[in-house]
Amino acid sequence: MRPVSTSTTGRPVQTGRRRLAVVLTVVAVLVQLVVLYDPSPAGGGDIPFADKVVHALVFGVPVALAGWARLRWVWVAVLMAVHAPVSEIVQGLALPTRSGDPFDVAADLIGVVLGALVARRLSGVSGAPPSRW
Repeated sequence: MRPVSTSTTGRPVQTGRRRLAVVLTVVAVLVQLVVLYDPSPAGGGDIPFADKVVHALVFGVPVALAGWARLRWVWVAVLMAVHAPVSEIVQGLALPTRSGDPFDVAADLIGVVLGALVARRLSGVSGAPPSRW
């Protein structure tokens, strides 16, 4: 186990890797907001269920990255789970070129669960040290 350096306040100093993980978490959330609220999204394409995969990714990746960043990923997962139905309601009511889809909410929640599983593994919540993926 590596020693953790601390500042004069006794708090751990952020390492470069953690800062990167925090920045990537913020970027992932911003990408999610663009994907969900862009009034003229890209077409569905010819790949079946591609839209559902995108939904799972834009909800799961921020949760997983929050775990890697050692943020309170459980709270991020809860916020994402609440945001899933809210985003579809907003799309259905406020964006004329978009529609709310309950299957998108299901894909979002699957993404949150998968992201939480990865976050748990990366953050070492189980008591074991995180693996080096």
